[in-house]
Amino acid sequence: MAKILIVDDETAILNLMAKACQQGGHETIAVNSEAGARKALETQDFDVLVVDLVLGDGNGMDVVRFSEEKCPDAKVIMVTGHGTIETAVEAMRLGAFDYLTKPFELADLKRTVDLAYQQKLSPDTDESADATFELAWSSGELIGESDKMKAINELAAKIAESDSPILLEGEFGTGKQMVARTIHNSSSRKDAPFKVLQCSALPEDLLEAELFGSIGSRGETIFSRAMGGTVLLEEIHMLPVRLQSMLETYLEEVAERRLTGSLPMKMDVRFIASSAKRLEECVANGKFREDLYYKISVIPVDVPPLRNRKEDISLLADYFLQRFADRTNSKPLEVDKYATRLLENYSWPGNVGELQNAIERACAFAEDGRIRPVDLPPKVAQKVEITDEDEKTTHHLPIGTALSDYIKKQEKLFIRETLKYNEGSREKTASMLDVSIATLYRKMGLKLERDKILNS
Repeated sequence: MAKILIVDDETAILNLMAKACQQGGHETIAVNSEAGARKALETQDFDVLVVDLVLGDGNGMDVVRFSEEKCPDAKVIMVTGHGTIETAVEAMRLGAFDYLTKPFELADLKRTVDLAYQQKLSPDTDESADATFELAWSSGELIGESDKMKAINELAAKIAESDSPILLEGEFGTGKQMVARTIHNSSSRKDAPFKVLQCSALPEDLLEAELFGSIGSRGETIFSRAMGGTVLLEEIHMLPVRLQSMLETYLEEVAERRLTGSLPMKMDVRFIASSAKRLEECVANGKFREDLYYKISVIPVDVPPLRNRKEDISLLADYFLQRFADRTNSKPLEVDKYATRLLENYSWPGNVGELQNAIERACAFAEDGRIRPVDLPPKVAQKVEITDEDEKTTHHLPIGTALSDYIKKQEKLFIRETLKYNEGSREKTASMLDVSIATLYRKMGLKLERDKILNS
């Protein structure tokens, strides 16, 4: 549970944000002024700050600067409906974790707060808001014993020292970011910064400023902040076409300067891009520039979905169990063989991220130090299928369902089959089943007219 300070001079928005964070299980202090924020920071420590840039009695940037002195380890999330692009960039460079522009969804706020708190708990992780889980062993190798993951580990070792651009393609949640991290950690750049920019997370103007600098601060970009290290542009298929052209020109300049030996330090960066969509298809559909595609895909790497490497599921589950145990200073839970079988048989459309969430949920519900099938999310747990041909539907009952619920479903199907045999006569059906007509209607889930009840 994080301790959060929320600062906003609009009372309605302040209350909504506070309630959303409280529903997420966090302790929340809400104030509506710069003075109130300063007072809170003077007397209390916070894990996360959510600060509006424009306040009635002051400036949110001043709150951020004050927090650096009083609460330096807190993660800051900036919020505004008024700030300029230059102000947004300044906030990010002051160390803000993320930036939300009003109006925004409360779900986005909750997600950003949770991610900020995760980074607060694990300060060795990257500053990116997308570093939701860490998939590498301390050795720097990706977790996995499958042939596909072994091949990626071997490839990462081979290309680690190359400065050629890399394109990672794979579904959402497959661990593309951690493949990029592994490449970075295996190279001579490992002691330099590893920076991540999510192309779908920022408005176009702010994205341009992060990539190429803003009017008032040319030269200060994600590339210069990663000097000597690695930059990962996530979901590059979401990059606006105008910025695609600018990026192609920038990378061309980098390539030429490398060849001539005149590459400035601020441009000495390993470039990696990732995409959840096949860029070849995006090129064919006219949504991605062909020249940029060839520029960034010098070394293509296909990151497989979890369903294609089921041998790694139990290994990943054990890893997440250990992480949760470390977080709570407890002994790792065990997964019984039936739950393990369900985990390995599920298709995991959300890939490794979905597996992590499933394990976290199971840890919350588990008893006696063991995770059982009933502790897993319903969509993961094995289900008994009961097909109702008459209604053309299939009922799914998870293992762990009460026997009475299963019997009710079976009763209804049996009644329908008997009705068919009796050509729809409910009186004959009730007689054959040795129940009253009222009982028959009740078991069928139908309402019985008053005269029929009386006649029964």
